[in-house]
Amino acid sequence: MSKSGKTRRERRIVHAPSAVIDIGSNTVRLVIYEGSPRAPRVVWNEKVAARLGRDLSTTGEIPDAASDEAICALARFALLIEDLDIGDVQTVATAAARDASNGAEFLAKVADLGLEPRLLSGEDEAEAAALGTIGAFPGAHGVVADLGGGSLELVSVAEGASHDATSLPLGTLRLPALRAGSDKKFDKAVRGELGKAGWAAAHPGPLYMVGGTWRAFAAYAMRKRDFPLTDPHGFMLDTETADRLAAEAMGASPEKLAEMSGITSMRAGYLPDAAAMLRPLLDELQPEGLIFSSWGLREGLLFSRLDELQRTKDPLLAGVADFAEMHGASITHAAMLAAWSVELADGKGRSRGNERLRLASAQLAAAPHRVEPNLRYNHALEWALDKRWIGCDARARAMICAALIGSMGRSAIPDRLRSLASDDDLREAVTWGLGFKLARRLGAASRVSMISSALIRKKRRLILRLDPSRAALGNYPVTKDLEILANFLELEAKVKIGTVEPED
Repeated sequence: MSKSGKTRRERRIVHAPSAVIDIGSNTVRLVIYEGSPRAPRVVWNEKVAARLGRDLSTTGEIPDAASDEAICALARFALLIEDLDIGDVQTVATAAARDASNGAEFLAKVADLGLEPRLLSGEDEAEAAALGTIGAFPGAHGVVADLGGGSLELVSVAEGASHDATSLPLGTLRLPALRAGSDKKFDKAVRGELGKAGWAAAHPGPLYMVGGTWRAFAAYAMRKRDFPLTDPHGFMLDTETADRLAAEAMGASPEKLAEMSGITSMRAGYLPDAAAMLRPLLDELQPEGLIFSSWGLREGLLFSRLDELQRTKDPLLAGVADFAEMHGASITHAAMLAAWSVELADGKGRSRGNERLRLASAQLAAAPHRVEPNLRYNHALEWALDKRWIGCDARARAMICAALIGSMGRSAIPDRLRSLASDDDLREAVTWGLGFKLARRLGAASRVSMISSALIRKKRRLILRLDPSRAALGNYPVTKDLEILANFLELEAKVKIGTVEPED
């Protein structure tokens, strides 16, 4: 890498990378994060399905073969961390190491690798999952259901904090033994365990579904409903639909499930049992709905270390800023562009958080124009709809996508967006995008061109005011883009040099 290229890269990575090693009952995983602390970006994610907790229901021990496989993986992880010079590493162990009679012996082997494993209690595990949910969904109010290999953690969240928490022996590796008999006995056993968390039924709000098997169920539901997005994070289901789909999935063949996009063969094997458990879970807790989260324990560990100022940052804007800046689009420029195009904002939509979406769109819209023209449209669709954004629901994704499409001079809205947001929302977002394109055309979206011009929306006209020093900018093709935007708004386009007088 050239010296200048290295300098640009170092300038982008403001925060040092961090890593979490998660020694779970089912998998042993290394995740390395970079970017904004408020919306950390995964740059390495490696796991080994050692299944440390597979015999907890029978022998109560970690099998030697599973221990050896996990230690080999952890030795590799330790070397990767050393070679990448990552100083901020958290190594945590959960239910298998906690519940197994030889768990302490296993953790001693982990420590011999130079790692510093921290054994989480059931309450610690629930707290971390809750913080991950709070970080992913600001204002979360409900019950987190974190399903791992060894346990199911239930914890209430409200007002930015966790409250009641219960760890239940209902992990995916334990469910087959419980379900070996009749479905009636299985249902009774699950309800018996859920009775230990009686507080959960009284807590209002949705269930926040955390864990890979729940995300596999979300993928199943998304495919069954022809949902137009690919990322299960933020996907929502009403309880009636969730119960119906769970009834179907509990009898499905793992081989058939593994053929569905978003469901690995490992998760396909666990999904029928998890779906069978979901039905009494819904019946006992009576949640207002289900919300699926890609953030959980690992992200909760990172979130727990943030100060209050960092925690209050908008995760969508933090994530967009980190991503777009890698493509040469700065937040400073985006803020200026959002201010320049404020006349295009629909005042009625501001109470629904549209201003943050317009700012995110302004920054993200600048990024595709740093790549080849033939790649831009597909990049816009993928970045808006398929990339994982935190603090961004389906409606927000659709509006950002519509804005990016508008920024390329297009006003036709893809059908897949219409099931995610209203026509009014999409039309407003296209308006933003057409405004971004006009600003870019005006003076390559330079700072000088924006501070020496103004876009003014009147009852019957859309006026582009230019300072006399920039009068030469107000010619074709700027006039063409102004007319396109004005026509979309059913207004008359007008270029004025100097001060614009109010209409009579």
